[in-house]
Amino acid sequence: MSLYTDYLEEIEVRKKDLGLNPKPIDTAELISEIIAQIKDTGNEYRKDSLNFFIYNTLPGTTPAAVVKAKFLKEIVLGQEKVEEISAEFALEQLSHMKGGPSVEALLDIALSDDANAKAAGEVLKSQVFLYEADTTRIADAFKAGNAIAKELLESYSKAEFFTKLPDIAEKIDVVTYIAAEGDISTDLLSPGNQSHSRADRELHGQCMITPEAQQEIVALGKKHPNAKVMLIAEKGTMGVGSSRMSGVNNVALWAGEKTSPYIPFINNAPVVAGTNGIAPIFLTTVGVTGGIGLDLKNWVKKVDANGNPVKDANGDNVLEEAYSVATGTVLTIDTKAKKLYNGDKELVDVSDAFTPQKVEFMKAGGSYAVTFGKKLQTFAAETLGVSAPVVYAASKEISNEGQGLTAVEKIFNRNAVGVASSTPLHTGSDVRVKVNIVGSQDTTGPMTCQELEAMAASTISPSVDGAFQSGCHTASVWDNKAKANTPKLMAFMNAFGVITARDPKGVYHSMTDVIHKVLNDITVDDRAIIIGGDSHTRMSKGVAFGADSGTVAIALATGECAMPIPESVKVTFKGAMKPHMDFRDIVHATQAQMLKQFGGENVFQGRVIEVQIGTLLADQAFTFTDWTAEMKAKASICISTDETLIQSLELAKSRIQIMINKGMENEAGMLQGLIDLADKRIAGIKSGEEPALAPDDNAKYYAEVVVDLDVIDEPMIADPDVNNEDVSKRYTHDVIRTASYYDGRKVDLGFVGSCMVHKGDMQIIAAMLRNLEKKGPIVFNAPLVVAPPTYNIVDELKAEGDWDVLSKYAGFTFDDSNPKEAARTKYENILYLERPGCNLCMGNQEKAEAGDTVLATSTRLFQGRVVEDSAEKKGESLLGSTPMVVLSTILGRFPTLAEYKEAVEGINLTSFAPPSEDLARPAIPLKAV
Repeated sequence: MSLYTDYLEEIEVRKKDLGLNPKPIDTAELISEIIAQIKDTGNEYRKDSLNFFIYNTLPGTTPAAVVKAKFLKEIVLGQEKVEEISAEFALEQLSHMKGGPSVEALLDIALSDDANAKAAGEVLKSQVFLYEADTTRIADAFKAGNAIAKELLESYSKAEFFTKLPDIAEKIDVVTYIAAEGDISTDLLSPGNQSHSRADRELHGQCMITPEAQQEIVALGKKHPNAKVMLIAEKGTMGVGSSRMSGVNNVALWAGEKTSPYIPFINNAPVVAGTNGIAPIFLTTVGVTGGIGLDLKNWVKKVDANGNPVKDANGDNVLEEAYSVATGTVLTIDTKAKKLYNGDKELVDVSDAFTPQKVEFMKAGGSYAVTFGKKLQTFAAETLGVSAPVVYAASKEISNEGQGLTAVEKIFNRNAVGVASSTPLHTGSDVRVKVNIVGSQDTTGPMTCQELEAMAASTISPSVDGAFQSGCHTASVWDNKAKANTPKLMAFMNAFGVITARDPKGVYHSMTDVIHKVLNDITVDDRAIIIGGDSHTRMSKGVAFGADSGTVAIALATGECAMPIPESVKVTFKGAMKPHMDFRDIVHATQAQMLKQFGGENVFQGRVIEVQIGTLLADQAFTFTDWTAEMKAKASICISTDETLIQSLELAKSRIQIMINKGMENEAGMLQGLIDLADKRIAGIKSGEEPALAPDDNAKYYAEVVVDLDVIDEPMIADPDVNNEDVSKRYTHDVIRTASYYDGRKVDLGFVGSCMVHKGDMQIIAAMLRNLEKKGPIVFNAPLVVAPPTYNIVDELKAEGDWDVLSKYAGFTFDDSNPKEAARTKYENILYLERPGCNLCMGNQEKAEAGDTVLATSTRLFQGRVVEDSAEKKGESLLGSTPMVVLSTILGRFPTLAEYKEAVEGINLTSFAPPSEDLARPAIPLKAV
């Protein structure tokens, strides 16, 4: 059988079983066979082959695109003749292929003496995804006197690829669709348990919300053909939990616009909205696709006659509807006035959605067309020796005289690229910055590969200090889906120049370390900027931003990223931490005390939390920074003392060295380079020339939160509040209760794992088992699933003896020589020692049994994430500290406070003493990179 007939069989299965169209082609072998059939005018498959070649081949740098571009070039040059594809039509197709081999082909034609050279040059004027190899060819041809090369440079210097695009419509009609009430997790738009299909866009689109919702969206679109369907989080925030490019892709698939007639199932320009706006990192993803994200403010706090907020029986603010966005309501966005209207009635100002930069994204069809366009314009102007005209919106540069800098302002100023201002920039400034560390995880990684191929990138930017591709999100089960996707992903990223968890060459042992722990280890400068393909990219050194797969691709390819300098909230502590409290309890209490201090307003949302951790090592401090994703913060920064930072950097060095010893170093020497950077940073701290990052003592914050440690006397639990009568208040992460609220409640399963835990948590489990065994045999009355974050930690525990204690009580221990090939669906009342990785926290491979009450150390309590509902009972994922989880599974219920204190007596829980004084310093001059 041929590849083509195999493809036909796949098409039939796909159509019969799934009701889907043929899968887009990305392999060179299949497209080569299709081309051969096109050349054979008598071939029985010729007609369909033409259709697949023209309309169903993926663009960019896919192997199929390389072959397609070559054949189209041969048609243009007259070396091949296809009746249905004229030279003009071949050039049109090349214009839609987004760079790489297509630009190479166009340059081959344009810089030749062929009759179609000028036409190819005209097509090139519309292209933006050009790399150094392409621009070097143009520059060399220009210097040699080539007229078309000169025309190209003149066009690029004026950014005609952007200026000749149509402006966005002045009026955009939308028809509303309430996707859910309350916060909408990105899991609703792109479920984690379907992550294996994200690279197959049509297939993955079938999992958005429900099949019924998909058809309702389609029906609304048909009923209102001149309006775009706008998905809404009623009484909540849209897109909480992650950047989830696949979620935006799904919305665009069902309610967006087709990007090209020749690119299958890749849509853009979706419209999404929320009563409380869009979650920050999800909004970045919306911008990648040129979409619109609106803050509706259609529910507001009810106030009494004196203007005071009205509270309900639980002490929460009572909301009242300002205007209706019921499904099927037709509204109008005025993009010039930046207002939302219902007919002639103004509803709300939406200026934040239409800043000059966001409008450029919409006009260009996405944010990275703007990023590449700016680079191309600069190159052309410099090559011609002219000044580039101002085409793009000028970056906003705000510098407030006499005002100090927050920590995030210092980091952005230090890493800024192309800044005109001679004085430091403050919050609100638009800045292009150098990205130091980049992370890609394995469920979004295949889409990052697609994005890199689409933008024709072939190797990592040399300015990136470190980059890692993980295998943690698919660590639990080595099933057929993982076997199909993971090796291909690792091979691509390894060849691209990224350190990979799995070695395509098989030299080192495959590792499934949690990505955030690895990124925390390879971040070797507290002034670094980190971009990662996951919302929990929240390092405790530097400032880290979770991002969509497209932004990760941009960071890998260019070593840069553009964003406004965000506002900051300062968090400090007072009092003393009680010995029976774990730091996880302090993290939860921070959120609860903040909400109380600010009358229910979440001042963390969309801002950077600058927390004065002081003496807590980066490993342990990560528990705080990680949870800031659940606080809906944009990012967080730990302010440490010099001594603590040096200890954290020395630990990072030792773990990077272990990676080198295992054989993970690449040809560029990336890991050794990180050790060298760590040594340089340590030397700067010790010399006093470059002390640990700290804000200026006259910096300006949006708000300041002081956490009182003295009042925290009980373990704190984050509760999904699954039975709250107000649906919008379920699954928010904002309900924090003391453990006594749950006294005696049954616990069906416990989970210790995810990025929220560290080596100390594993040691706590061992210490508790030693404590409890003194009273007699230990019997688990509920399953306890334990997943260490990294193999390094497992090795350290083995060397120190704690792993022996865990193994002694384990009824299951992972075995890399014989990994699980099927997800566990039933659990016994035993201790499971699982492979390092995300495990139950991700919920894409294994879950607790439906309807279970789970107590976990993980990050997510969204509906269906860790546990699904059963017909009889809602599943609930309560979140707490490691000692609370362990004791609850042994008892099979929540312990009393007395039982808890007894179980942890004498154990060194993760604790810290707040700095004795504010760590802010008098302003000192900045040093730019």
